[in-house]
Amino acid sequence: QVQLVESGGGLVQAGASLRLSCAASGLSFSSVVLAWFRQVSGKEREFVAAVAWNGGTKNADSVKGRFSISRDNAKNMVSLQMNSLKPEDTAVYYCAADTTRRWVVGTGKDDYNYWGQGTQVTVSS
Repeated sequence: QVQLVESGGGLVQAGASLRLSCAASGLSFSSVVLAWFRQVSGKEREFVAAVAWNGGTKNADSVKGRFSISRDNAKNMVSLQMNSLKPEDTAVYYCAADTTRRWVVGTGKDDYNYWGQGTQVTVSS
């Protein structure tokens, strides 16, 4: 049974930093693509960043230069370091895994077949 469990969300002021973590179990962690998405109530879930099995990354334009995704295959964890946070970064952040296509780093929510429960990030102005 695949499980993805996020942690690290919270309430911070604009300009602050926050680090999200996602602990994975039940999958061949080192060979899957992992990603972070976020969703504001009433809006579509949007891509934030992804990391391939070989460490290659993709980032949404809205977070380039501020957010960084990384993975620790020894600990089965993926993290999202978020710096210079803005009020518009406020959302529920979800960890996702694609266990079907090792060589494709997708940016759409349909590219991922496993999801965590989400963690709330709130940035006050």
